[in-house]
Amino acid sequence: QVQLMETGGGAVQPGGSLRLSCEASGIGANIGVMGWYRQAPGKAREVVATMSPGGIPLYAFFAKGRFTVSRDNDKNIVNLQMNALKSDDTAVYYCYVRTDIQDYWGQGTQVTVSS
Repeated sequence: QVQLMETGGGAVQPGGSLRLSCEASGIGANIGVMGWYRQAPGKAREVVATMSPGGIPLYAFFAKGRFTVSRDNDKNIVNLQMNALKSDDTAVYYCYVRTDIQDYWGQGTQVTVSS
């Protein structure tokens, strides 16, 4: 059974930091891009950051300079370090894993930024 285990969500004050982690297991197919998306209430899901198997990162404009994506190909783990968090970052964050057969999504982890 394929499982994407997401951890690290929570509530922080503006300017705070959180580190999200996603470990994919049970995937026999070749894993390509891994990353994170987010969805705020009433809004569409949007990309936050992704990383290719070769370690090339891509960031959304709002994430550039504040968030850092990393991955461990041997353990099939993708992380997202989020610093200088803002209220607008409040959303459910979803792990994303692309394979040569299909794409997988985590169940989502809540990130709440409020004073």
